[in-house]
Amino acid sequence: MLRKKSLFAVLAVLMALAIVLSGCAKGGATGPEINMNLNTEPPTADPSLATDTTSVQVDELLFLGLTDFDDQTLDVIPELATEWSVSADGLEWTFKMRDDAFWVRYNPENGKVEKLDKVTAHDVAYGVKRTIDPNTASDYAYVDYIIKNAYAVNTGESTDLDSVGVEAVDDFTVKFTLEQPAGYFPGIAGMWINRPQPREAIETFGEKWTEPGNIVTNGSYVMTEWAHESHMTMIKNPHHFDAKDVQIAKINWAMVVEESTAFAMYENGELDVANAPLADIDRIKADATLSSELYIAPDLCTYYYGFNNTKPPFDNKLVRQAFSAAIDRQKLIDTVLKGEQKVAKTFACPGIFGSPAEDPAFEGITFDPAKAKQLLADAGYPNGEGLPEITLMINTSEGHQKIAEFIQASWKENLGVEVQVANQEWAVYLKTVHEDSPQVYRMGWCADYPDENNWVAEVFHPIKGSNEPKWDPESDSAKRFMQLVEDAALSSDPEERARLYYEAEQILTVDEAVIAPIYYYTRVVLTKPYVNRTYAPLGGEHIDKWSVEGK
Repeated sequence: MLRKKSLFAVLAVLMALAIVLSGCAKGGATGPEINMNLNTEPPTADPSLATDTTSVQVDELLFLGLTDFDDQTLDVIPELATEWSVSADGLEWTFKMRDDAFWVRYNPENGKVEKLDKVTAHDVAYGVKRTIDPNTASDYAYVDYIIKNAYAVNTGESTDLDSVGVEAVDDFTVKFTLEQPAGYFPGIAGMWINRPQPREAIETFGEKWTEPGNIVTNGSYVMTEWAHESHMTMIKNPHHFDAKDVQIAKINWAMVVEESTAFAMYENGELDVANAPLADIDRIKADATLSSELYIAPDLCTYYYGFNNTKPPFDNKLVRQAFSAAIDRQKLIDTVLKGEQKVAKTFACPGIFGSPAEDPAFEGITFDPAKAKQLLADAGYPNGEGLPEITLMINTSEGHQKIAEFIQASWKENLGVEVQVANQEWAVYLKTVHEDSPQVYRMGWCADYPDENNWVAEVFHPIKGSNEPKWDPESDSAKRFMQLVEDAALSSDPEERARLYYEAEQILTVDEAVIAPIYYYTRVVLTKPYVNRTYAPLGGEHIDKWSVEGK
């Protein structure tokens, strides 16, 4: 069950956060401040180790990438890179870098941000290789398998880290050599796992290198405080090459898991941005002030339930299909979510190249209780008889709990099956799902770059992807799936790639029902009227582009 706190404990948290968020700026930061919520303790601030949106948000502000994405067009744009080019065969990408980006460190003893060495191509090459090095144990290293020899090194087939296809041609030129052509590579090159990293700080402090006072960064903001499980503080980096255009001087991050508590803080003026809790959506829409502060728009994310394909009864595809067909996704949206989400029939959402999400020919698994019952009977479990105990696991969240309770009731009503719901805190949950996923688990996926390769291949490839459902790579279906996504990655013909991804999605979500797509996200967020902001569909929010006026 969802962990509940006593009223006294909630009030204590609110009082403590109020003190933190109203404190004066540190590190000489002057100018507007903004109060935000990270929603949970970030599992890490290490770019090589980040796998979740909370950690990525932190890294987005602390570390610069070679490239970034335009918030409106989704085009790849320069950040540390000033220009890039690709060889005629599509295998070598060369990035020219700016020479006015510096490493910085916040010194807690004098409260100053110290300017260190320039950020160079050597730092980029080090960061990429550190991610790929199996000793780093990066769960996101598979994204870099497009880089020459990255897969061999990361999986231990080779111990020659220097053979990985990234090198500093000179101090401000970095070259990548790929395993195969990939027109989307500039988007991968700018991801957090491939950002320059501070070798000296990492080697000096080890696992503690990301703590305030130790951490060396190069982004638009500097971390000055990280009170774990409580709050984090960032101030504007005065040595950032674009510092004159960064208006917000200080970011006060809370770590409030309960959306209802965070929303209460928003209404009380203690947070300037907050997600809209499911229980308050109707009230927010009916309130003249709150409704004017509410923003709802499609997001490049999909909410889904994964099935561990090795754990009974979900080692049977008929059971997986039955559980997927027994979910009334539209009713979930209409009665619980209420945020204009769309029913998901594919893994990759609309807006992703190659996704059949909006193809009327792609039917997906639709809500069909009668068919779901028949599938379960065909699997040998008529009316659920003979099923082992089933657990649905979620990460601790009021919203995820409400969704889980709705689907739990759907499975009871439509299949006659009792399912237990369990939860874990976010960092623990991520480790559990990655290492030994439960029978059924909640997860969401948001685009790192807008191409199906980032979805079906990098997430569910049974050998080269994260493969949290533990899909057997020796099965005929998995072999066909792998061939499809690998052929699509090799192809330069957009129509052929789309056709291949169509079939891959059919296998993943329908024929094998490895997962049950549930809905395509919308961003449902409230922002105070004095905050001028952007909305990032890829990666973390670009708060360095925001402003606060007249707070």
